[in-house]
Amino acid sequence: MDFDDLLRRYFGTADLAALRPDAFDAGTERMRVDFGLETNAGRRFALWTLMYTLGAAPDLDVAFKDEGERNSARDFMDLVGRATDSAP
Repeated sequence: MDFDDLLRRYFGTADLAALRPDAFDAGTERMRVDFGLETNAGRRFALWTLMYTLGAAPDLDVAFKDEGERNSARDFMDLVGRATDSAP
């Protein structure tokens, strides 16, 4: 899944700064629905990471039944946290 393609799919634009709050809310709701319906583990994880990045991800225990997937999500969260901490 390409990041810009996902943004266009859910928000109609790759420029999130141009979104109105109601458009952002509608896009994140569509992501949550697709996340709940998705059966492919890789696509589910990709959607979750996008939602996490946007501050709209469900909690790990709700999002992932598999402990390995939860651990992968924790690893992603740690990587994002380290990147944010080291940003100038």
